[in-house]
Amino acid sequence: MSQKVEKPVLSGQRIKTRKRDEKERYDPFGFRDAIISGLDKCSNDFEAISRYLDGAGNKLDYRRYGESLFDVLIAGGILVPGGTLSQEGEGPYQTDACIFNSPDDINIEAMKSWEQVFIKLMRRYKYLEKLFQDEIKKILLYVKYFSPVDRKKLSVMVSLWISNGSVPFNAVLALNNAHLVKDHLALDFLIDVFKWWRQDKGVMSLHSAIKKSNIESHLMSFVPDSKQSHTYFRTAFQENGLDEILKLYNDQHQQQAKKELQSMLADGLAEGKTQRDIIIELRDFSSKESIQDHETVCIVWTTVMDIPEWNKKEELVTDQAVRHLKQYTSLFAEFAESTKSELNLLLKVQEFCYANMMFMRAFQKIIMLFYKTDVISEQIILKWYKQDFNVKGKMMFVDQMKNFVEWLQNAEEETDSDASSD
Repeated sequence: MSQKVEKPVLSGQRIKTRKRDEKERYDPFGFRDAIISGLDKCSNDFEAISRYLDGAGNKLDYRRYGESLFDVLIAGGILVPGGTLSQEGEGPYQTDACIFNSPDDINIEAMKSWEQVFIKLMRRYKYLEKLFQDEIKKILLYVKYFSPVDRKKLSVMVSLWISNGSVPFNAVLALNNAHLVKDHLALDFLIDVFKWWRQDKGVMSLHSAIKKSNIESHLMSFVPDSKQSHTYFRTAFQENGLDEILKLYNDQHQQQAKKELQSMLADGLAEGKTQRDIIIELRDFSSKESIQDHETVCIVWTTVMDIPEWNKKEELVTDQAVRHLKQYTSLFAEFAESTKSELNLLLKVQEFCYANMMFMRAFQKIIMLFYKTDVISEQIILKWYKQDFNVKGKMMFVDQMKNFVEWLQNAEEETDSDASSD
């Protein structure tokens, strides 16, 4: 009996891949060669460069090789770690049609022509915008390896790119790198960016942009933490005519220092430190940070008034406030030794009582307490009474103080008459 022979079974199956699904080999050097070949034909004609880049995007993969494209346009070739140009591939490895090959004697108009090349390119290919922002953050890490003149050219372009919105201002924070900071390269580059911006658009435009992006709060991070570097920082800004930006930094630094002072005071009071010890700490800190007494006394007021859970009833909160403040009169007196400090404290009390309706009727009692404990003098009270330093709630507070002020004035007149009779 014959046996049926089984037919061989195909163990595998060959799947035909569509041509469109085949993934091309990643070849940034071939892309570079093609771009350089096209740019070299443009002979540094900016209109020709823009036309070429506009058309080349239909044939070359900008989306895939965007980083290489911007490397070529900025440095002339593909940048590798260390800031040098790659020599891989068939070549040519470098083009003269790039920012770094622009004249060493910087011409702002020529640099603006390069700015337009980038604007037109990213307007035509919107997806390049994010790639470009990442490229700038990368290239800023290489500034150490660029020649001084190339760093200058790059600083001009960065100022133009930030001011036209191509790059966010916080991109410069990429310079906050330990090696760049240590060698002062981070600060020098940042100052160059500021300087070119001021020259092109004016100091007020620069001031506004820095404040809007909160860059002033990061300025000292561009400087090594040493006394010499702090001096270098201030001198560098002053010598480059950036006093307005230095003032902006100083104002921001002062605000931060005042917050630290308030936190220090709150912690000291919470820990139960003696007022003598607290005063010593506050004196040391305010002296180091150049915080004046008329500012410190207001910080003391704010901190002390934040401590209690205030009674919700208006008729009871006044006595509570007086009892509470009585514990800290020596602390207030320490920082209210000048007429300016006394007046600032009085105005701070007025502002507080007006802003917190429950305290509207407590104003007179609080000022009386400060008068009796030699925190605020009668001369300052009379000065406040006669002049309009702050009109908020003034009429009501003046009415509260009327009898006391009349008593002060009568006492002053009696003293004057006694002195004249003698």
